Amino acid sequence: MRKHSPSPMTRRLALGATALFGLSLIAPVQAAESIKIGLVTALSGQSAKSGEAISRGIGLAIDEINAAGGVLGRPLELVARDDEANPSKGVLAARELVQRVGVVALVGGLDTPVSMAIVPIANQMKVPFLGPWAAGTGITRNGAADNYAFRVSAVDALVDEALVAYAVKTYQAKKPGMILVNNAWGESNQQGLTAALKAAGLPAAGIEKFEASDVDMVPQLTRLKEAGADALFMVGNVGPSAQVVKSLDRMGWTVPVVSHWGPAGGRFDELAGPSAAKVHFIQTFTFAGNASPKAVAVLDALKAKYPAIKSMADVTPAVGIANAYDATHLLALAIGEAKSTKGPDVRDGFYKIATYPGLIKTYDKPFAPDRHDALGPQDYVFTRFKDGEIVAVSN
Repeated sequence: MRKHSPSPMTRRLALGATALFGLSLIAPVQAAESIKIGLVTALSGQSAKSGEAISRGIGLAIDEINAAGGVLGRPLELVARDDEANPSKGVLAARELVQRVGVVALVGGLDTPVSMAIVPIANQMKVPFLGPWAAGTGITRNGAADNYAFRVSAVDALVDEALVAYAVKTYQAKKPGMILVNNAWGESNQQGLTAALKAAGLPAAGIEKFEASDVDMVPQLTRLKEAGADALFMVGNVGPSAQVVKSLDRMGWTVPVVSHWGPAGGRFDELAGPSAAKVHFIQTFTFAGNASPKAVAVLDALKAKYPAIKSMADVTPAVGIANAYDATHLLALAIGEAKSTKGPDVRDGFYKIATYPGLIKTYDKPFAPDRHDALGPQDYVFTRFKDGEIVAVSN
């Protein structure tokens, strides 16, 4: 009896099935679902350089964490949104990241007003909110019984004590004045500076405010000069801080300026001109002159990951990179300690972190239920601009 040979179509189907079966034997197991982290920061406008620094710090940390196996056997993934330095847009972005994207935690970017608007959302939704930049005291010290806000950054109340001590030590200030942005960040520092001056037994020559869009601060500065200010405490982001310096130049007033870290957030040296170098401002980290093995390794990794980085000037502001890098590693450790991605578990995981050898320092039990700030005054350094780079004042 004659046997029927399989038809060409049958042979093709059989071969296809065999090929698929063979592939199934060698194909990798389907990748685990990523753990998503949401970033809300200014990625456009005058502070875009700072937002970029934060993104780079997070990106580098995520690469390292994922290369080591991820967290809970899953890779980390960053999902970023531009808040345009607008609190309303920041709140919308935070809600979307939590409710639609399903992020495990929020990383809050630059501006204190934006962060202050997001904190109640994070507390309400029980999602950890981790700040790598905004320094407003009330972000972490927000009075909530169930507090989900953490920070790896400066804190205004502590920065203000450092600013006063620096002005006294460096310039022998006896009657300093304040020139502050008229928003929540300025209010936070007005309270902190007032308390720090009182503790130091010094009077304030005066307190002047400016709007973020102001381009002429001569009237405010004139009042401070007439009041006898022998140093100025400045709090503002890049643009208005540059206008303060240019206004001082127009007045011919060479008063020392001791600033919060706003000038570090962008092209301050370009906008303010040669006198930008005279402004001394606080930071938590600088790559310039930093020969620690960790700093060298991170800088090399940054150059490899981001070819646009050609010189030290291209990692300015380094504080954004460093704070965000350490914050991301600490967040990964918190998730690991929690053995869960649920918000309350991750929040409690921060309290279980023992030691982490970070970029800024080695962290030893960085968080506790009554302490949500990982950095303190001992981690601050005063800097200035030099040839486009942010360097320690001693350099």
